[in-house]
Order: sequence, then C-alpha cells, then structure tokens
Amino acid sequence: MLLIFFLWTLSGQFDKLVIVESVLLMKKRKKKKKIFITIIAILLLCLVGFFAYFYLFKNDEIINKVKKVKEPVKKLNIINEDSNERPIAVMINNHNQARPYHSGLDDAYLVYEIVVEGGITRMMAVFKDQNTEKIGSVRSARHYFLDYALENDAVYVHWGWSPQAQSDIKTLGVNNLNGLTYEGTYFFRDKSLRVSSEHTGYTSMELIKKAISHLEYRNTSKQSTLLNYSVDNIDLSSKETAQVANNIEIPYSNYVKTSYVYDAENKVYKRYVNGEEHVDYVTKKQYTTKNIITYKLANKTIDDKGRQDIDTVGSGSGYYITNGYAIPITWEKSSRSSKTIYKDENGQEIKVNDGNTYIQIQPENQELSIS
Repeated sequence: MLLIFFLWTLSGQFDKLVIVESVLLMKKRKKKKKIFITIIAILLLCLVGFFAYFYLFKNDEIINKVKKVKEPVKKLNIINEDSNERPIAVMINNHNQARPYHSGLDDAYLVYEIVVEGGITRMMAVFKDQNTEKIGSVRSARHYFLDYALENDAVYVHWGWSPQAQSDIKTLGVNNLNGLTYEGTYFFRDKSLRVSSEHTGYTSMELIKKAISHLEYRNTSKQSTLLNYSVDNIDLSSKETAQVANNIEIPYSNYVKTSYVYDAENKVYKRYVNGEEHVDYVTKKQYTTKNIITYKLANKTIDDKGRQDIDTVGSGSGYYITNGYAIPITWEKSSRSSKTIYKDENGQEIKVNDGNTYIQIQPENQELSIS
C-alpha cells in the first residue's frame, strides 16, 4: 500500500512538472513571436522610410537626369559646330553677264558683297563642310576682300588678281588658289555658256579640297565662326530700337542695286538684283537669306583701271536684319586680319539666327532703304 501511495504521489508531482514546463515553454514561444513581429515591423518601417525618401527627394533628380539624356541637344543647321574644317572663301563674279549663271551660292553660310571698279560689285562666298559640285563663276581677287577671308581663317579661291591683291597675298601669307595657275586641274570653264570667256570659270568643293591637299595648306581651323549663331529663334520685334524690315534696298552705284523682300511664311529674305530675282543656275531656285548685316565704308579710286580701295579697318554703324525687323548695330575691326565685331545698342555682341548671312558693305555715298 505504501508503495502504491508513493508511486501515485510521484506521478502527480510529475504531471505538475509537465504542466509547469508546458506553461513556461508557451511563454517563451509567445515572447519569441513578439520579438519576431517587432523585428518585422521595424524592417517594414525602414523599408517604407527608404521608399518615401527615394520618391520624395531622389526621384526628381533621377527623372531630371533621364529627361536631360532624352532631350535632343539643339544643333545649328547652318554649320556643324563639331567640325574643325577650315572655311573656303571663293570670289564670285557679279557682272550682269555672269549673274544668270551663278552656281553654288546657296551652299555658302556667309556671303560678302562689296563694290569694285566700274560701279559693279563682286561677292565672296564662304563655305564649310560642303560638297558643292559647281561654284562660280569665279573671278579675280581684290585686296580688300582678303581682309574678310582672313577674319574667317579661310583659304582664298580666285581666278586672277589685281596688282594690289597679288602683292598683299604674298605679304600677308594668304593661302590662296588661283585659277590662272590651275585651270584644267582645279578649275574648269563651262563652254556651254553663251557669254564672254572671263565669265565661264568654275570650280567645285571636291577640286578645291584636292588643291588644298596638293599645296599642303592647313585644312583645319581652331578659330570660332565670325558670327555668334543662336539655336533659339531671335525675335527683334520686342527691342525698343527695332523697325519693320520687309523691304530692303541697298544701292551700290547706278549699275547695281541689291534688294531683299521678306517672305513671312518661310521666314527668309528673297534676294533680288536690279529688280530681278537672283536665281541659282543649277537649282533654278531664288537665293534667300536668313540674316542681313549691312553697313557703309569709305571707298576711293586708286588707279587708271578704276580699282577701289576700301577702309575696312575702323568702326561705324549699320543694321542687323532678320525675321522682318531691323535693329541698329555698331561694327569694329581693329586690323586687317582681326574679326569684325558687331554689337547692339547696349554694347553687347549680337547673336544671329541659325541660317545663312549676307554681309552687304555699301559705299558711303549710297542710301540704304529699310521699310
């Protein structure tokens, strides 16, 4: 009996121990569960905080960076800003017999027109990164045109020269290409034209580049362009000094009057000479320009052939014309080879619209008309 009682008592104590141990185990499990849930909650809060920071602060930066990458970089159409090809300046015959056969001027990004002997004008077309197949007709050099070839760091292309130009080309060390020397190799005559032989001389960009290579002239340039081009449209109408400029008349003499009429639809100026459309012989299209810069220089006769001298170095006033409006500007050229600097009425160097430019340098005794 005593043995049975002892075993029963021991059994009861064991059950109590089991019960106590079970309770303690459950408490431990609950505690671990609470710790686990707390850790998960903290991690979730950290994760939420991270994403909130990312979207509230960093997301805009990343989106802006993506936008910057995706936005196309604005480029100039008139020239390739990434190109270091050296400009090429070609003398263009503007005699009334030659004018109907003008070719290639629509590929020039810059064209100068200045008076020469006899009251006629000659033009200098400046090209860069072009493959123009026919340029001309090419005519002889005049010494003051060298100043504008030099300010563009251009190889100077001509067919013949005045005594003054011949001397200055040598003295100034101008890289030049003369049709008198290279007719049949880098120049050719278009014998199909029914005009005097002196009006039939042409070249091409391919031939000019071959000549540059053959003569070992430098074919690259580190110099920036003469004008500051703007990829954004320049609207002069809001300027206080602006005036409407739909019709421009630029007389050079009794023999030559250059004029422009604004084409508002295409936002360019159509070019006329002596009231007639100035048309390219190859493309049959009328020449147009986006920008016009016009000013006056003193000129005088220097020999019995009527050749002129022009005061290119100095300063003065003129006009910049684009998109149907004109503003007064000043110009300054400190030396024959230095760039001409054009400034607005506030003394700031002007920016010009992306497009070709005609620089019309008029004799002082002629009247300019803008209306």
